[in-house]
Amino acid sequence: MASKGKLTLFRDYCKGCGLCTAFCPRGILILDKDINMLGYHPVTVTDMDKCSGCALCARMCPDLVIQVERVS
Repeated sequence: MASKGKLTLFRDYCKGCGLCTAFCPRGILILDKDINMLGYHPVTVTDMDKCSGCALCARMCPDLVIQVERVS
């Protein structure tokens, strides 16, 4: 059975640097068209069901706005 992950995104603190989107092996992270309270385009998940829980996105985020949990 493949690993699954659940992301929690603190979108209001995301500066839209795009590092997480570049390192996501599943390609499920994109920068949103909406603007957050800081004036940036925050990260969003396109398909949570495809998340493997690898946490590369969270490790690459300089602002610690992504939390990853492994779920069964």
